Amino acid sequence: DIRWSDFGFPGRSGKESTLWIGSEGANTPCHLDSYGCNLVLQVQGRKRWHLFPPGDTSFLYPTRIPYEESSIFSKVNVANPDLKCFPEFRNTTAYVVTLSPGQVLLVPRHWWHYVESIDPVTVSINSWIELDADHEARVEEAITRLLVCAIKSAENPSDGDPWLNPTEVEATSHEINLQYLNKAVSAYFKCQNASVSEQARPSSTVTEQRTSASCKRKKREAGSEPEGCRLLTHEFGFSTFKAEKLQKIPFGPHLIQVLPQSQETSLMGAVAVESDGRDLLHENEGGHFGKLHHTRKQLVMSNDCETPVRQMDSDSSPNASQTALSTNDLLDCLVNPHVISLVARLLLERTRV
Repeated sequence: DIRWSDFGFPGRSGKESTLWIGSEGANTPCHLDSYGCNLVLQVQGRKRWHLFPPGDTSFLYPTRIPYEESSIFSKVNVANPDLKCFPEFRNTTAYVVTLSPGQVLLVPRHWWHYVESIDPVTVSINSWIELDADHEARVEEAITRLLVCAIKSAENPSDGDPWLNPTEVEATSHEINLQYLNKAVSAYFKCQNASVSEQARPSSTVTEQRTSASCKRKKREAGSEPEGCRLLTHEFGFSTFKAEKLQKIPFGPHLIQVLPQSQETSLMGAVAVESDGRDLLHENEGGHFGKLHHTRKQLVMSNDCETPVRQMDSDSSPNASQTALSTNDLLDCLVNPHVISLVARLLLERTRV
């Protein structure tokens, strides 16, 4: 019996949990989840997690092709990276931990992770924890869906580009995507108004609440994070999680932090930071529900470097050997996480006015 309340999240049950079963060698491609944070309990067998902080995003060459809502994939096969195609991957710092039966991993918000099963049979259970920041993330996802579907649907179907992840049944229409965007924006402002009303009410924990509200306000006004908020936003990844809630989470004395320890460059080409095996932080599923399966994964990892590409005609370009840009190249720029975040903020400011 799993009691997520032991980790400070009461009221969660099997309805909010997912069961993962994998075999040796099964793996999940490197990705980050757009929404919430993730609690993972290892039940049987072991899994190895390769975790990368949000600050490494640009070094991991993010892509939204194949498209799946809430998943941003890395173009890099982190188990066997092509450093000629992805040289910036050298700048990443990997936290490598192995999750054994009975151990739990907390994956903070927007941490990248690549997961592999290292035993014949692996079983794990996870639960995604919703966060206040998810309201803005849903606006970002709605913008991404609208752009990806509009641009990719305009391509010639005979090109045979399987741009939708198998978990996405079909490409939704522009009208439906626009409705989704408007609903996401409305939900965002509804949450904002509720938060303002809550802050206006007096409380016995005035000091802690004012500190949290002040941090959020300063971040919005200055566009950067004040010193007092860094513990929450960088170390834990909870951008809107209240300080008093974090302090009350009863992890107990058995929580062991994975500390950065520089090692020789790993076979992944990144700086590896590996736990000593005693940690409660460890690895996830041998195959994410809603993530790519093995054969599809290889398509993602080798997308740009191993696939033959068309070249410009000599009369259309001063450099006949120049590689032709594809629709996916354009999308990688248009729906880059940093770009989408900026567009979402501009759109919300425009709507607020």
